[in-house]
Amino acid sequence: MTSTIAQGNAAESLACQYLEEQGLLLVERNYRCRRGELDLVMRDGAYLVFVEVRCRHDGRYGTPAETVTLTKQKRLLRAANFYLQSRRSNAPCRFDIVAITQANGKRALEWIQNAFQAI
Repeated sequence: MTSTIAQGNAAESLACQYLEEQGLLLVERNYRCRRGELDLVMRDGAYLVFVEVRCRHDGRYGTPAETVTLTKQKRLLRAANFYLQSRRSNAPCRFDIVAITQANGKRALEWIQNAFQAI
């Protein structure tokens, strides 16, 4: 396992733990399909929440949340649509981002609910 993969897994675990502490329930982790990947699929009341986890060690190339570009949003939307169709679900959905910044031995986590809408 490469260092990048290990760091990504650690960030996803941290995000999942944080969201569970906020009352969300994990439905699925690292859902992969031909349309893309969903880091975390969680339930928040009636909502199915697709969570993109982003982690950066410095802000030199932008914040973690800024790396969720329009192209990435479209990929997440396609994967979410495939997920919903394969599960035959019509639950209301939203897209959240958990942005983690780790610098100088300090970690900051930002949860952005309803970060973007279906296009």
